[in-house]
Amino acid sequence: MNPTVDIIYNYFPKLTETQKEQFAKLEELYPLWNDQINVISRKDIESLYLKHVLHSLAIGKFVGEFAPKTRILDVGTGGGFPGIPLAILFPEVQFHLVDSIGKKIKVVREVAAGLGLKNVEADHIRAEQLDYKYDFVVSRAVTRLGDFIPWVRNKIEKQDKNSIPNGILYLKGGDLKEEIKEARVKAELHPIPHYFKEDFFETKYVMYIPM
Repeated sequence: MNPTVDIIYNYFPKLTETQKEQFAKLEELYPLWNDQINVISRKDIESLYLKHVLHSLAIGKFVGEFAPKTRILDVGTGGGFPGIPLAILFPEVQFHLVDSIGKKIKVVREVAAGLGLKNVEADHIRAEQLDYKYDFVVSRAVTRLGDFIPWVRNKIEKQDKNSIPNGILYLKGGDLKEEIKEARVKAELHPIPHYFKEDFFETKYVMYIPM
C-alpha cells in the first residue's frame, strides 16, 4: 500500500494547518497536471508522498531550518522536486526552480499557484545562464557531480547567513565515493535512513558540499 499524506505529518509534527493543507493538496494537483503533461511516471505518481515529497524533505531534516530570506536554487527541478515540498516546509525562504524543459516548468508554476505559494519562482532556463547568486543550490540527482558543480559553482553567495556554510544540497543514492573523488570536492554524506525508516531510502543520501 502506498503512503498517504499522513507520512509527512508523522515525520513533521509541527506543521501549521496551512502547511498540512498544502501537502494534502499535492495528491490532487500532481495527478491533474501529470495527466496533461507527463512529469512523473504513472507508477511513481501512486507513490508521490514517499518517492517524491518525503524524499525531497530529507534536505529539511538535515538542515533543520533556514534563516528567513535565504535564497535557494533548485536545478533540474522536473515536476518541482525537491523545491515545491521544501517551499511548503520553509515559507520564509525564497525558492527559484529552474529546468531546461519548458513543459515541466509549466507544471511547477501551476502547482505553486494551486498551493498559493508566494515564495516560489519558476523559470525555463539552464542553471549556467542565470546571473543571480543563491545561498544554497538543491537538486535531485540530475547528473554526475563532476558535471553538475561547474554549472553552479559561481552561483553561490559568499556571505553565510545560516548555521551551515552556503553550498550544495544534493539528493543521490548508491556508492558515491568515486563520483565525489572525480568531482574533486569535499562532500559530506548524510544517510536518509537517519531521518526516515522506509526501505525506499536504504541507499540514499543528502550530500552536502560547502562552497
